[in-house]
Amino acid sequence: MGESSALRKRLALATLCVTMFMSMLDNVIVNIALPRIGRDLDAGISGLQWVVEGYSLVYAALLLTGGALGDRYGRTRVFRLGLALFTAGSAVAALAGTTDVLVAARMLQGVGAALLTPGSLAILRHVFTDERERARAVGLWSAVSALGLSVGPVIGGPMVDHLGWASVFWINVPIGVVGLFLASRVLPAIARRDRRIDLGGLALSAAGLGALVYALIAGPSRGWTDSRVLGCAVAAALLLAAFLLLERRLAEPMLDLGPFRDGVLGGALLSGCMVSFGMFGAMFFLPLLMQGVLRWAPTDAGYAGLPMAAMIVAGAPVAGRLTGRHGPGLPLVLGLLLCAAGLGGLSLYGEQARYPEYVWTLFAMGLGMGLTFTPVSIAVLQRVDPARTGMASATVNTLRELGGVIGVAALGAVLTHRMTGSLTGSLERLGVAPDTVGRAADALAGAGGGYGGSGAALPGPVQAAVDGAFVDGVHLAVRCGSAGLAATAVLVAVLLRRGSRSGPSAPVGGRGRQSPAGVASARTAGPAPTRPVSARP
Repeated sequence: MGESSALRKRLALATLCVTMFMSMLDNVIVNIALPRIGRDLDAGISGLQWVVEGYSLVYAALLLTGGALGDRYGRTRVFRLGLALFTAGSAVAALAGTTDVLVAARMLQGVGAALLTPGSLAILRHVFTDERERARAVGLWSAVSALGLSVGPVIGGPMVDHLGWASVFWINVPIGVVGLFLASRVLPAIARRDRRIDLGGLALSAAGLGALVYALIAGPSRGWTDSRVLGCAVAAALLLAAFLLLERRLAEPMLDLGPFRDGVLGGALLSGCMVSFGMFGAMFFLPLLMQGVLRWAPTDAGYAGLPMAAMIVAGAPVAGRLTGRHGPGLPLVLGLLLCAAGLGGLSLYGEQARYPEYVWTLFAMGLGMGLTFTPVSIAVLQRVDPARTGMASATVNTLRELGGVIGVAALGAVLTHRMTGSLTGSLERLGVAPDTVGRAADALAGAGGGYGGSGAALPGPVQAAVDGAFVDGVHLAVRCGSAGLAATAVLVAVLLRRGSRSGPSAPVGGRGRQSPAGVASARTAGPAPTRPVSARP
């Protein structure tokens, strides 16, 4: 009987680990395929932004609701539904023949991921009731999630090279089918809990985030004074403000604002959000730069990120030890500063730099991410009441995804605005007709044929101007991301110092604190490795 129970636990853990690996892998593997998607589907930069944003936006908007649905209708049932939707969305994405269909499929994947992610950790806690056994299981589950984020570009590059961009979606289908089979056999049924679904919060947050992302993506091409862009920006501000006011009034909100009143928790949550802002924003356009401007093959672009992947894995246990000895402040601030230094350092190198010259930036960003994300989870587990850790964990993941969504949109807007202006000036100096300048600028901004779709057909001098403008835009975008991370490091240091001075307050939402021994094993993955901005390694 004991052996049967142990085997069932191992199979349940394997099922949860494999499905989380798949969802984390999909978060990043698509980026390496973006240049080929842009070429084959004739998608502009804004279209490619929506391929990324479609998944992350829906995932972030529905993640907290996914947790509530799991409580109300059963964690395992909602987990299986999410896995089925994610698998179906992957198949549709692989078969997509237009950008619109691909974005819709990515949104379906986002719905599935939002349903399965909260349930995964909750089921894990239910299966492993012994504290030490649970700590080991959570550590393995988190490590597998980190592995999915770290190896995504390395796996994706050769797949795109040899099998085409659709293969990054087909890989999910057999994994999802096997996961569904195992989930129906080995995952336990968890009792439902009567919980009200915050439909008002869902509607306000989804509409507000959608309006914000649309304004940021459409602004460079339509103009920042365009009535639709301004209208969406104003609507986003009003809708998100209304969402926060609503959540403060509800007894059982979709987003628990309690952790933000704790200095340590607030600093930790801000750190996770801003690291995703900088890193996810950068990793969107760096594959376009490497493959579109530097003419790297996808395999080379993926392998170039290995130093960063190695440092993410190496940094996580170091962060755990530093947090145990000194609290979360030291690794969080150090990690943010390393990410800022690495991201800013990329702007020092142009098209002629060689890989060994700037590989230090990859080590810095990888170590920074490894140091940052583990103490965020530890802070949550230490300072939140055990009964509310599920909601707190969902809040961490939501803010992390939101940081990535806004990072891709905001840094992409900076990139597009700068390269459009730079390209216009360069082509005018070449004596190109004004109407041609306008069409090229619109294409770069995603309103025309698109960078990925039409760039290869441009005459030599014009192509050089396009490439130079794109590099100029990337440099400004990474500098903006670096400045944001550096400012966040200062703010987080202040918040954490104030939180420490106020003493070890009672856990947010209730009683007793989880033991440090159980917390020390927790691991949380950071964003996927970004890649270098210059010559082939």
